[in-house]
Amino acid sequence: MKISIILPVYNEEESILILIDELINLKEIKNDLKEIIFIDDGSTDNTKKILDECAEKNNLIKVISLVKNFGQTAAISAGIDYSTGEILVTMDADLQNDPKDIPQLLKKLEGGFDVVCGWRKERKDKYFSRILPSKIANWIISKISKVPLHDYGCTLKIFKRHILDGIKLYGEMHRFIPIYIAWNGGKITESPVKHRFR
Repeated sequence: MKISIILPVYNEEESILILIDELINLKEIKNDLKEIIFIDDGSTDNTKKILDECAEKNNLIKVISLVKNFGQTAAISAGIDYSTGEILVTMDADLQNDPKDIPQLLKKLEGGFDVVCGWRKERKDKYFSRILPSKIANWIISKISKVPLHDYGCTLKIFKRHILDGIKLYGEMHRFIPIYIAWNGGKITESPVKHRFR
């Protein structure tokens, strides 16, 4: 099945070329990679210019430009609507997510799941300002939703396209897509992934 990679981007001029190189040279998915979709969420630096230049040189790269900063959920929603692959990968464009984790998530998806969520088990963040509040929030969300995930905030997720049909995203809803899918009978799981420094 063909893969679409969806990346919301905001002022990432320093990381874009590195990330594109990592994605294009990921040999485990090279034959199945249909498109790499960058959604420029109103960047004010050279991000859009760099992306447009890359798209001219490589037909795998597609660029959606939003007129202003609408936020990650709107950007991901635009990418999903535009994508054509049967498997959708969402991830951050700031190099926090490592593309080398994509194959292991794909392997889990093949085990009969509809969604595989990345779990930043060893986060490279400040403990009291980021890690601890995140752990508390994830615990509360899991208790309320009855969907036991460790890391709702990790953007690296892999979906079977059909499971997203009919879902309209708004607010910060992209974090809670696994809950909606689980409540509607979808099978979800998670997999530990690397977390690189911001």
